[in-house]
Amino acid sequence: MSQMLADTNDDVRRAQRPIAISNWLYAVAFLVFIMVVVGGITRLTESGLSITEWKPITGAIPPMSEAAWVSEFEKYKQIPEYLEINGPAGMMLDDFKFIYFWEWTHRLLGRLIGLAFALPLAWFAFKRAIPNGYSGRLVALLALGGFQGAIGWWMVSSGLTERTDVSHFRLATHLLTAFLILGGLIWTALDLRQVASGQNKPAKLIGFGVVVFGILFLQLLFGAYTAGLNAGHVSNTWPLMHGSLIPAKINWAGGVWPILNNDPYVIHFIHRWWAWVTVAFLAILAWRVREQSRKASVAIHSVYGTQIVLGIATVLTGVNIHLAVSHQGVGALVVATTVWGVHLLGRYPTTVIK
Repeated sequence: MSQMLADTNDDVRRAQRPIAISNWLYAVAFLVFIMVVVGGITRLTESGLSITEWKPITGAIPPMSEAAWVSEFEKYKQIPEYLEINGPAGMMLDDFKFIYFWEWTHRLLGRLIGLAFALPLAWFAFKRAIPNGYSGRLVALLALGGFQGAIGWWMVSSGLTERTDVSHFRLATHLLTAFLILGGLIWTALDLRQVASGQNKPAKLIGFGVVVFGILFLQLLFGAYTAGLNAGHVSNTWPLMHGSLIPAKINWAGGVWPILNNDPYVIHFIHRWWAWVTVAFLAILAWRVREQSRKASVAIHSVYGTQIVLGIATVLTGVNIHLAVSHQGVGALVVATTVWGVHLLGRYPTTVIK
């Protein structure tokens, strides 16, 4: 009898460990979601270039005196954004403090996420609580998070010398990497839930899942381009743009590939209409997983529906900052629910969750 109880307790402990790691990954994913939202605020308030140096350790401390603030402001005054835009507009020290706050908060969140991932990972590794086959994946996510910090500085540095804004290509890389990290955290957390339930094989990425991810990737890419080029401002009407389905202000002389990647009218047009292709495939995904998890199906429908409404409202209001930030935040939720749905399709054996 005592042996049976001991075996039962061992089984409970083995199930609790992956659940604890899964819960931790969900918590980190939530922090990444907050980071995406703050990143949207940083972009929309034009705050990203306010800190002109990358100091991963000492940069965690903001200016603590008026002299320190003046010193930071003087550094900012040397870059094109100030010289060509904010300086002539009459930016004062208090205005600078406002944009500095958002960029500093964005970088501080990055540091906190790094600690929130690295320290528990070290603890779980020390306690030998990580299930077989997951240590490498968790270390890879940690490395990707560190690389994301470097990408962030690479993005900022593009706007410090010759440009008045960051490169939209680098901004897209930064945002898409954040979504990749978010998706990786959620996928791994879901796999660990499966381990806890006795299903030791991780979910597979099946063909339809690859297609859905590819379609969503394009939508997110053009959304990032839209943000980076301020392309949301080129039209405040919907569904037509300046009275035409296809905007008349496109300069086709530059070649198709440069236009696809640089013309704000084309990018805005693609982002608003590729959204419906994305919605169609997300609706199919939600339909396919409804038997396995009604919650997941409802979540997918609800999130993409909300995102469409926010996208249209953002256009019609001339990129209202509250709506635009919400649009980026819900975009992260679209990624999260899509990962959930695709994971359900790839589970082996298929499980049903009421």
